Amino acid sequence: MLSVVSDNSSQPPPPTTPTIAPEEHEKEAVKGGRGTWKHAAFHVATTIATPAAYAPLPFALASLGWPLGVSSLVGATLATWYSSLMIASLWRWNGKKHIKYTKLAESIFGFWGYCSIAFFQQVASLGNNIAIQIAAGSSLKAVYKYFHKDGALTLQHFIIFFGAFELVLSQLPDIHSLRWVNALCTFSTIGFAATTIGVSIYDGKKIDRNAVSYSLQGSSSLKTFTAFNALGIIAFSFGDAMLPEIQNTVREPARKNMYKGVSAAYTVIILSYWQLAFCGYWAFGSEVQPYILSSLTVPEWTIVMANLFAVIQISGCYQIYCRPTYAYFEERMLSNKANSHFPLRNHLVRLIFTSIYMVLITLIAAAMPFFGDFVSICGAIGFTPLDFVFPAVAYLKVGRMPKNTGLRLSMQLLNFAIASWFSVVAVLGCIGAVRFIVEDIKTYKFFHDILRETLINHYLYVPK
Repeated sequence: MLSVVSDNSSQPPPPTTPTIAPEEHEKEAVKGGRGTWKHAAFHVATTIATPAAYAPLPFALASLGWPLGVSSLVGATLATWYSSLMIASLWRWNGKKHIKYTKLAESIFGFWGYCSIAFFQQVASLGNNIAIQIAAGSSLKAVYKYFHKDGALTLQHFIIFFGAFELVLSQLPDIHSLRWVNALCTFSTIGFAATTIGVSIYDGKKIDRNAVSYSLQGSSSLKTFTAFNALGIIAFSFGDAMLPEIQNTVREPARKNMYKGVSAAYTVIILSYWQLAFCGYWAFGSEVQPYILSSLTVPEWTIVMANLFAVIQISGCYQIYCRPTYAYFEERMLSNKANSHFPLRNHLVRLIFTSIYMVLITLIAAAMPFFGDFVSICGAIGFTPLDFVFPAVAYLKVGRMPKNTGLRLSMQLLNFAIASWFSVVAVLGCIGAVRFIVEDIKTYKFFHDILRETLINHYLYVPK
């Protein structure tokens, strides 16, 4: 420890170790720190392990083949778990809590770090919510068609119904207030995975195994673009753009509790992701539909149950990804001073901007119901920088490395490899996604009720 002499007492502290006034500590403590590691696990599992994220994984494996598909899935799982632990360790790297992803980036990289993460976080949040709103609408439509086979309601109706429900949940004040919603969502994740895995194995055993092919389909160019698209899908499947915000809800010791919460969430992810991906690809081979529920046939009631689990889980995930956008508007539009004079003002303002947000997301989802395309481009542009590239680069920048020379060099090489490889994945995934979006726009009209056709190019379920 270096002592501070009196001659330098008037100088400000170094920028890497800023002092924090007691009032700021009290404000931060009030703002977060009530949740346990179990609540953190619920939040992390809800944001990552969604049916919209892992239902396309069998198709991603089919697009890459067994060796590359399995290695990509396992590698992405380990890389994001490692990256999540790095983000948790950086939450208070300079002595100050960084309660938002953007603030953490600003403390390490300055203004451009703030702007970059703000952009990627908004892309991830908006793209994710568009994709899962389409998935929720398709699942609701599937349940409806099971009971009303000749019903006239379209996909767009159910997208609107789901948007209205999310508008109600959007009036909850913060992520911590969603803890019991996300607990239900976590159990729904397990229910969806268990049901889908069970039905996949049941249907797979009924199929002539000699007729199942695992070879890659299509021309050389189609195989290439499909593989690029699959990398974006896998990146999307592990997307979590909200780790610092979640950590702010956890009580002290926040870092230790977050480590436990992240590890518990990844236990759920491994048990659900890997089994669903492997069983779905094993059952249907290269013919597996991009949204696994499309490949399932009997028993029908289990498919309906899986769709209901999907809607419940998606409702919580949607809310967490709304929060960066809501926080942006709240910082600029809501005022505690005005609230003391007009208590209902902040509630009214919140209702207005959440309604505007919900209308825009619902409109885009209803107009362009190409779920798979949004999944891939969202994973490539939004989640890959946030979940793979930034944590590795930020850890290198801060220099929080072990003292042991060999271990320090190994971590530096690992972080560099993760940042480099997943930067390439982001570019390739974006190329594949853009290509399929262009093709879809050429083929379909806006507000097309795509659920009326069984199309392998889309991640939507048509009940037989």
